[in-house]
Amino acid sequence: MQISFKNQSIERKNSEVCIVTEPRISDETIDFVTVKITGRYPNAKYVTNQKCKEIVYISEGRGKVVVDGKEYALNAGDVVLIEPGEKFYWEGNMGLSISCRPAWTKEQHVVID
Repeated sequence: MQISFKNQSIERKNSEVCIVTEPRISDETIDFVTVKITGRYPNAKYVTNQKCKEIVYISEGRGKVVVDGKEYALNAGDVVLIEPGEKFYWEGNMGLSISCRPAWTKEQHVVID
């Protein structure tokens, strides 16, 4: 078992509109983060996860996700499952709770056209 207390979390900026809070849990098969989106991420183009499935719970706010060119309006309480290789971006003012399997890595997260 692992526990990460709030004061052990790491906060990082993926961009000016994307703040990630990452608990200190070390497991290569699964992870969990919370994200605050206040605009469009990424600010241009799309991103894709080459290896992991990403399940996202909209914990607060509203906005949209655009996946493979199709737009979906999102509100608190909605859940999105993004498959490996799907290209997407987020836009709005939302709190997200995200788990990836296998665990997310910077190397497999790629910005694309």
